[in-house]
Parts: sequence; structure tokens; C-alpha cells
Amino acid sequence: MLGISEWIRLRAAWLQEVLPQAGPHFPCAATYSNVLRAVDAEQLTQVLMDLLTRARAADRQPGEQQHVALDGKTLRGTQGHLAADQQKIHQVSLYETQTGIVLKEQVVADKENELSRIQELLAPEWMAGRIVSADALHTQHAFCRGVTGAHGDDVLFAKGNQATLEENVRLFFSEPPADCRDWRIAQTCEKAHGRLEWRTLVASTELNEFLAQPWHGVAQVFCLRRRVEKPLYCTQQVVYGLTSLTPAQATPERLLELIRAHWAIENRLHWRRDVTLEEDACQVRKGGAPRVLSILNSFLLALCDCLGVTNVASYMRRVSASPILALRLFFLSVERIK
Repeated sequence: MLGISEWIRLRAAWLQEVLPQAGPHFPCAATYSNVLRAVDAEQLTQVLMDLLTRARAADRQPGEQQHVALDGKTLRGTQGHLAADQQKIHQVSLYETQTGIVLKEQVVADKENELSRIQELLAPEWMAGRIVSADALHTQHAFCRGVTGAHGDDVLFAKGNQATLEENVRLFFSEPPADCRDWRIAQTCEKAHGRLEWRTLVASTELNEFLAQPWHGVAQVFCLRRRVEKPLYCTQQVVYGLTSLTPAQATPERLLELIRAHWAIENRLHWRRDVTLEEDACQVRKGGAPRVLSILNSFLLALCDCLGVTNVASYMRRVSASPILALRLFFLSVERIK
């Protein structure tokens, strides 16, 4: 807040010329914090993300299943405080990987975990016609039933929290039966940052009947091998998972795309908020102000994606040098909201 108020104070004369009905003085940092605490976070999310959804509507193909990634994030600046109005904030977000839009967020209470609030996101409003991917924490029977029951599809990973599932899938791909009739393979190879990265995915429907009872709607299982070759050494990782997408809906190539796209919520949303926008260093922590600031940060990143900005840090320096660019975007957004 201090940085924001100082930026405005240094440009006060110019802002008074270009902003309609600007007063002789601008608010101090404390006033901005008080206003943020008074804002309804749910309403703000709906208004801003609906605006972006309408703006990106032309980019959507008719009948295309949108891919959303589900993941949680703790606002670090809210940790370690005992005051009743400075509680830790942990959010669970539904993130559109193609557009960068955060469709919905839920705040997890202090003595809850992500699983206890996830049912509120498994509504037809958010799941119907979409493909949702999530990390291994959400690989649960209830989650699969909730997604498919809301007319959506899932892509999930099998790890130690579901040891029996992981072992069954691992044994199948390690020692496939002699009469295995469905064994489909896709492979990609990328060279970047001084390394060669191979991804090989094998998908099969052979375990569908075996897993159908506990894992509602399972249509395929898969094994993904990642091999990274560097000049002096190489690493390899094997990941197993399952999906409700049928082979007709998702080929092995499509599954590779979905798994790679899932990590956009970490790389393009959480990391850029933490590092580029310095959210981790932010000390705003009273009431709902930290959550409102995080919503504004998410909106800013989604807006950058909408504008085709590839380097957010560089674009921020450009806007700081020419603030008129920010005002044009602001007034354009206001007109579209109206």
C-alpha cells in the first residue's frame, strides 16, 4: 500500500489533469487498506472475471471443453499473526488454463483443509462441460463422483495418498498382460534452457472394469514418463493417473497437453503473483484486504494474457514509464462493465 500511495503522490499533478472529478488530494496508504477491507471479495471476483469471460468469448470454439486447473495457495504475508482480524488466508482456485481467468475461489478456514471446501466448487455451474485437473491431494472417490455428477470430466494423479490405486496402475504398466488389447502411446521432445526434455505417455482402458467400483467414471489410466537430459546428467520421473475422458475424447496426445497445461496454475498464476507482483512480500493482512488484493492481482495477470503480454515484468516497466496506457485499460474496463 505504501508503494501504491507513493506512486500516486509522485504523479498527483498529472493524475488531477487526466482523472475526471479528481480532488486536490489523494488518499493515504491507510485509506486504501480500509477501502479494500470494505470490498465484497465474491462480488469483485464475479464482476472482474465475467468481464474477461465476455472479452474472451470470441476465442472459444463451439462445443469445446474448457480445461480448468484446481489448486490451493497460501498468502504468505498473512501467516504468523495471532490477531483475530489477521488470520491466515489459504485459497483454492479454479483457473482456466487457456485464458488465465480465475473462475472461482474458496477460502479455507484455519482448521480446515482443501478437501473440506472442495464440494462448493463441484457445482454444475463450474464443472459442466469442463475438464478439471488437480494434484494428487484431490484424487478421492468423492471428488470423482462430484465432477462426473456435475457433468464434467477429470484428470487426476495417483500418488502415495492413494497407495492401492498407485500400486495397481504401476503394476499394470510395469507388467502388462499378454492379451492387452489397448496400449496407446504418445511422445514429445522439447529443447530449451540447455536441456532436452522427453515426455512419453501410455494410456489404456484395460483397468476400467477393475477400477470402476471405487473410482466412479474412470475411462482411462495413464503412465507418464518425464526424462530430462542435461550436459552432465539426466533425471527421470514416472507419474500415474486416471481420467474420466474416453479415448475418443482424449487421445494420448491430448492427455499430454492437459497434464502440461495443468501446471499453468503454478507457473502463470501463483509464481507470477508471488514473484513478479511481489505478493509474498506484501504485508497487508487485516480482514479481507489480502484476499481482495490477490483477486486484483489475478485479474491483472488474466488481463495481460488477454492482451498477449508474454513478459509481465517488462510490461509493468512500460506502463510505469507511460501511465496513460494503464488509464486507457482502466477506462476501457469500466465502459465494458457498464
